[in-house]
Amino acid sequence: MFIPVRAFLLAASAAAVFAAPPQGAPAPTPAELARAIQKKYDTVRDFSASFEHRYRGGVLRKEAVERGTMQVMKPSRMRWTYESPERKVFVADGTQFYSYIPEDRQVIVAPIPPEAEATTPALFLSGHGSLPQDFEASFPADPDPAPGTYSLKLVPHRREAEYDWLILVVDRGTYRLRKLITADAQGGQSTFTFSDLRENVGIPASAFRFTIPRGVDVVTHGQDRR
Repeated sequence: MFIPVRAFLLAASAAAVFAAPPQGAPAPTPAELARAIQKKYDTVRDFSASFEHRYRGGVLRKEAVERGTMQVMKPSRMRWTYESPERKVFVADGTQFYSYIPEDRQVIVAPIPPEAEATTPALFLSGHGSLPQDFEASFPADPDPAPGTYSLKLVPHRREAEYDWLILVVDRGTYRLRKLITADAQGGQSTFTFSDLRENVGIPASAFRFTIPRGVDVVTHGQDRR
C-alpha cells in the first residue's frame, strides 16, 4: 500500500484553499492553475481538514477506506490522525517523523530529510519547492466527474520512488481543493477527499508534539530498540 508518511506529505502539500479567479475569466490553462495553487499556498501558514483516504489496486489488489483529521503548520509540521477503521497517528514535529499504530504497539521514528534529499512534495510543504517548476502540469484524460471542478495532473520532473503522478481536483469557482489522487509504480491509487478545510486558524505548535507511549517498540533508522 502507499507508504503512509509519503501519503500525508503529498496530501498536506496540496491541502489549501485556493484563490478565486475573476468572475467571467476564461478557463485557466494547466500552467495557470499550477501557478494559482502555488501563489495561494505561499500565503497559508497553517490549515486543518477532515479527510477520507481511499486506496485501491497495487500488487495485492487490495482496497481500503479510512477516515480521520489532519493539521499542518509551516514549516514541516503535520499531524494526521486516522480514526477509522483503525486508529493511526502520523506526526512531523519539524525535525522528526513519528508513525504510530496503537494495535502494533510500535512507533517508527525517522528524521525529516534535509532539503537536498527531500522529495518534491516535502520541499513544497516546507516552502522551498515550486509546483510550476517541479511538476509538468496537464489536464488528465479522465477528469473527475463531479460537476463544477477542474482536474489538474502533475508529473514530477524528477522521478520519485513512492508515486508516479498526482491529480488535484478543485472547484472551478473558488479553486478550493476537493480531492488529491496519487498513483504508485505498483498500480495502486490513493484518493484523499477533503472536507471542512480551514486555513490560517492559528494552530498552536504544541499540536505537533509527539510523546512516545510507554511499553511500545521504537524503530529508528530501521533498527529496533526498546
